[in-house]
Amino acid sequence: MLRIAVQSKGRLFEETMALLQEADIKISASKRILLVQSSNFPIEVLFLRDDDIPQSVAGGVADLGIVGENEFVERKEDAEVIKRLGFSKCRLSLAIPKDVDYPGLSWFEGRKIATSYPGILKDFMERNGIHSDIHVITGSVEIAPGISLADAIFDIVSSGSTLVSNSLKEVEVVMKSEALLIGNKNMSEEKKEILNELLFRIEAVKAAEDKKYVLMNAPTERLEEIIEVLPGMKSPTVMPLAQEGWCSVHTLLDE
Repeated sequence: MLRIAVQSKGRLFEETMALLQEADIKISASKRILLVQSSNFPIEVLFLRDDDIPQSVAGGVADLGIVGENEFVERKEDAEVIKRLGFSKCRLSLAIPKDVDYPGLSWFEGRKIATSYPGILKDFMERNGIHSDIHVITGSVEIAPGISLADAIFDIVSSGSTLVSNSLKEVEVVMKSEALLIGNKNMSEEKKEILNELLFRIEAVKAAEDKKYVLMNAPTERLEEIIEVLPGMKSPTVMPLAQEGWCSVHTLLDE
C-alpha cells in the first residue's frame, strides 16, 4: 500500500483529484476525513496543507506527494522529484506599486519585500547582489504595499488579476512552478512496483490529453480516399457494418 500526500483544498487539490479520477483510481474525498483509501488501487491519500507535504514525504509519513514546485523548493526537504505533472502552473514574481517607474533589479536595493517564500527570494537576491529587507508574512501578501507594510511583494502569480486589484504590477519572474510528484528516497521494492503502475496510469492520462478518438461510418467505396487524408497515428481500424457497402472507421487524432 502506497500513501500519497495531497493538498487538502484549493486548485492543486481539485486538479490532483481529477488526475486520479482520470487514471481510474477511485477516492472518496471528504473534508472531515484526512486519510482515505482507494477502493480499486493499493494507495491511500493523506490530505495535508501544501507546505506540510514535502516534510511528510521526506520523513516517511507519506511515500509520495503531489505538491507545487514553489513549496518543494522553498522547504528544501530531502525528497526525490519523480515526475513533473504539468498542471497547477504559476510563477513566483516580484511586484511593485503600479505607479512606480521600474529601472531594474537595483530598485530593490534596501527595500522591504513582503513574501511567504523567504528562502527562494533570499537565494535570488544573493545571486544578483541585491540587499533587501525580507519581511515574512503568511496570507494576503498582496496588500502589504497598500498598508505601508512593505515596498514590494514576492508571491505566486497565476493570471495577475490579484495584482491588478491591489494596484500592483509584476516586474520580475523569479521562478516558474507546476505540480510535482515527489517521493521518499527509501521506498521498498514492493512500493516501487505500485509506484510504477501509478506512473503508467498517469502517463496514459497525459498521453491522451491532446488526442481525440474519432469514429465515422462511411461508404466502403470511399475507404481508400478517407484513409489517405485521415491524419491518424497509425492505420485506422475498419469494421464492416450490417448495411452492405458501408463500414465503420475508428482512429486516434491529435487534437
